[in-house]
Amino acid sequence: MRSKINRGLCMAVSMALAVPVFAAQTRAFDVLHYAATLDFDIPAGEVRGEATLRFRAGETPLSQLSLDSGELVIDSATQNGVPLAFEHAEGKLSITLSEPLRAGGESRVTLRYHGKPAYGLEFAAERNEVYTIFSTSQWMPSVDAPDERATLELALRLPKHLQATAVGEALPSRRLEDGRIEHRWHLRAPMPGYVYGFAAGPYQHAVQAHGGKQLHYYAVDRSPAELREVFAASGDMLDFFADRAGLTYEGDYHQALVARTIGQEMAGLSLMSEAYGKRVLDDPTQLGLMAHEAAHQWWGNRVTCAGWEHFWLNEGFANFMTAAWLQHAQGEAAYQQMVTGWRTRVLALREKGADRALVFPDWNKPTADDRAVVYQKGALVLHLLRQELGEEVFWRGLRAYTQAHDGRSVVTADFQQAMETAAGRSLQPFFDDWVYGAAGRL
Repeated sequence: MRSKINRGLCMAVSMALAVPVFAAQTRAFDVLHYAATLDFDIPAGEVRGEATLRFRAGETPLSQLSLDSGELVIDSATQNGVPLAFEHAEGKLSITLSEPLRAGGESRVTLRYHGKPAYGLEFAAERNEVYTIFSTSQWMPSVDAPDERATLELALRLPKHLQATAVGEALPSRRLEDGRIEHRWHLRAPMPGYVYGFAAGPYQHAVQAHGGKQLHYYAVDRSPAELREVFAASGDMLDFFADRAGLTYEGDYHQALVARTIGQEMAGLSLMSEAYGKRVLDDPTQLGLMAHEAAHQWWGNRVTCAGWEHFWLNEGFANFMTAAWLQHAQGEAAYQQMVTGWRTRVLALREKGADRALVFPDWNKPTADDRAVVYQKGALVLHLLRQELGEEVFWRGLRAYTQAHDGRSVVTADFQQAMETAAGRSLQPFFDDWVYGAAGRL
């Protein structure tokens, strides 16, 4: 995951350890399921949608829903066919229910909306392509917070000559009266909204079988043979990460090369740029980005930071696991090259006074240096912890952490506890120096 993720923030849950902690932001409701149907005008860069949210009230009666809705224009909100009053300002949508929902009760609200998102939904009109970049609330009103997990049904209505890929299990498509095709998917495992997404365009499509699963590849500019060459290492990546996580990869895996992106992980789908695909064809060793997005299928998607303050649990982990896979696939020199890069970046941060703790007090306006702390320093700290504990203990602890929190949102204390259990001793001095502070000596 990369940019534009600093909106819709939430706080992390606390744990009774002698470390800095932050109180969780309590929502008065829990979204259980989204069902969205989207229509596009690709040349105009416009989306029109209808989304139904099924939700449950919290411990007190619920009168209002508060959703993130970006720059979308909300046309209507209804509950059981009854129009609802709503207010929309500064990317927030507040909906007043027809009557208070009892504590623990469930209901549904349907929204109709349209818009020309400035980001979050990318239109490449010259390629007749549309795809997502993280900010789900720019194409479907939703809860942006990473600790809010829900299932999803998604339908994209597209011209018949376009192909599409999206999160979840593909369902049979439908031919509409106007000749378009409605492509449909169902994401059955609850996932954070920021890993929802899709890509659609006049794609070439290649499929490879791997270990009882199918690996799907898509691109406008690459032939099926070139796609198989670009993504040849994908199966090995999934096998390696599954072994390190102690959790098998579930379902098929999809990867697409789109017009422009610096990379996006989604649930069972990763997007990279056409330029990256060409770079891999020119130099087959350039597999770091592909491995990074694949690693997120475990660290980021299945085990997710509870709040962006603990974002290093997503991005530092994906960076470190990329290096671990390169060590496995390309040798020790490839791993050490990554470590040297992280160390150099952290030293540069320290020289300019920009180094800081991995656990942030907030993540409202992260700078490039803040992101370097999360990505590069986060990975370096995992490397140093690996050195501190040794191979057997480190990987046992990481595996136990991943297995214990599969399908859950976590804070840094959860990781510390798992590693201390594996080590059989306190790691507080290490975490104080490297994670909760910035005093570790390089």
